[in-house]
Amino acid sequence: MFGRVLVANRGEVALRILRTLREMGYYAMILNNNPETVSTDFDISDALYFDPITTEDVLNLLEYEAGDSGEPIPVLVQFGGQTAINLVKSLQAFGAPILGTPPESIELGEDRRQFDALLELLGVPRPSGRAVLTLDEARETAQAVGYPVLVRPSYVLGGRAMEIVRTDAELETYWRSAVLAFPDAPVLVDKYIEGKEAEVDLIGDGERFLIPEIMEHIERAGVHSGDSMTVVPPQTLTESEQAQIRDYSLRLARALRACGLLNIQFVVQDGRVYVIEVNPRASRTVPYLSKITDIPMVRLAVAAQLGQPLPLVETPPDPTRGRIAVKAPVFPRPPPAAVSGARTRAR
Repeated sequence: MFGRVLVANRGEVALRILRTLREMGYYAMILNNNPETVSTDFDISDALYFDPITTEDVLNLLEYEAGDSGEPIPVLVQFGGQTAINLVKSLQAFGAPILGTPPESIELGEDRRQFDALLELLGVPRPSGRAVLTLDEARETAQAVGYPVLVRPSYVLGGRAMEIVRTDAELETYWRSAVLAFPDAPVLVDKYIEGKEAEVDLIGDGERFLIPEIMEHIERAGVHSGDSMTVVPPQTLTESEQAQIRDYSLRLARALRACGLLNIQFVVQDGRVYVIEVNPRASRTVPYLSKITDIPMVRLAVAAQLGQPLPLVETPPDPTRGRIAVKAPVFPRPPPAAVSGARTRAR
């Protein structure tokens, strides 16, 4: 049993994480790279550090906190966005314990070739496409699956550089601009399916899983979830489509031994559901979904990662109790010429 836990966090749900840890009797430390968030209150955590979320900084902090005892201090990475998830492999190489979903499962969900093989094994549909490293490979893939295609670098933050491309010329323009900004990341080229987009935030303890509710995006598929409007419960998805989403979500959660939170994104066209991607971490929709369903998702996820079995194993028959909730992005006013991101506010 560990006595201390380090949370690599970007600030959105830090209060709930830290309160859960302290209520469970843990010495709660937080590494925060955003001093403006409420999690910086000195009396919320037992130890608070303002540093970049990098391998070097995390290892230095763990060594300092362990002191002469050499006590292994586990790290909660699920709540630090893609920045923290990207550190899993390097932290594991240095012997740092990683809480939650096993590191090999995280890699399986992040690596496109491995993930495609897993979907094939599970019988879960996905848009045609593959990961590429060169413009020639990208052009060949786009021509094989047929335009339009959705292109985006893998292992990047917040859906940056994601674009719908309709011609070879547009693909070349995209490659010269967006791809050069992420030279080390393979580029995902997928057939763009012009359907509805849906999303699930799932909680698991590695063996049992809970889907609080399905979120339906209001905009067309291809708009990043941080920039889109989302409605709960779904308003236009059929019972069959929702059943497919739940089925595929549980297949993936079991295969990945998801522990904590797992975000899965889907596109729906003509009654058929396809998996777009899986994120083995908390998404920005967790506070919104937790609020409308009254399910303490962060608390359950933290407890599961520390070894407590998930107490809720079935979705309530009416999780929103007849209510309808809409999540909308909050943009600066007036909006700039090019909007690079969005914050969300639960209403």
